[in-house]
Amino acid sequence: MEYTGRVTSPESLGRILQQARLLAGLSQRELASRLGTTQRYIWELEAGKPSLLMTRLFAAMHETGMELTAVISPSERDG
Repeated sequence: MEYTGRVTSPESLGRILQQARLLAGLSQRELASRLGTTQRYIWELEAGKPSLLMTRLFAAMHETGMELTAVISPSERDG
């Protein structure tokens, strides 16, 4: 089953990322390890922590009428 969500802000992107991570059966620490980053960074992404990049990205999307949709497609993986 696929899950679709509209991405309208860093916060909504973070919530969708969190749901995808949970559906994949990963902890923040496990995902961070796979990505070569820290658990805190994953937490910040999922919390929608403001950053210059995200602020500019969503401002540009808003000004141009762009809409972003995220699709979570859980799959059978070996972790």
